[in-house]
Amino acid sequence: MKPVNLSASRTWSVHSRLAFEEDLDALLRSVGLRPTRQRMALGWLLFGKGNRHTTAEVLHLEAIEVGLRVSLATVYTTLNQFMDAGILRQLAFNGKLFFDTNTSTHYHFFIEGENVLIDIANDDLALGKIPTPPEGYEITRI
Repeated sequence: MKPVNLSASRTWSVHSRLAFEEDLDALLRSVGLRPTRQRMALGWLLFGKGNRHTTAEVLHLEAIEVGLRVSLATVYTTLNQFMDAGILRQLAFNGKLFFDTNTSTHYHFFIEGENVLIDIANDDLALGKIPTPPEGYEITRI
């Protein structure tokens, strides 16, 4: 089996990497998932960058870039297991599925043409008030 270079996805000190691995292991176990090699590797790529929005295809490419030999089907299976366990949300925008590591209640801007999601700060959202779009963008529909 080929070694996986997960350090390429983020700069980590040895201590912080070990702490993250322990946290990820504990997170998976706490939701009833066995921390298999593939779940740990994909979880590292997914959760190791903080709150983010990604697609299965992008996560699959990231996995390949760090030397993880995993099929796109396995990526989807793992993402679905994470969703079923409640540690990941699935969002659909313009017919495209995104996965959100922030499972709290929150809303998003969808940047058309770029297929990018940006969280809307909860304090920037009020009934009767349209949230301020990110700099350089305008709201085309709600």
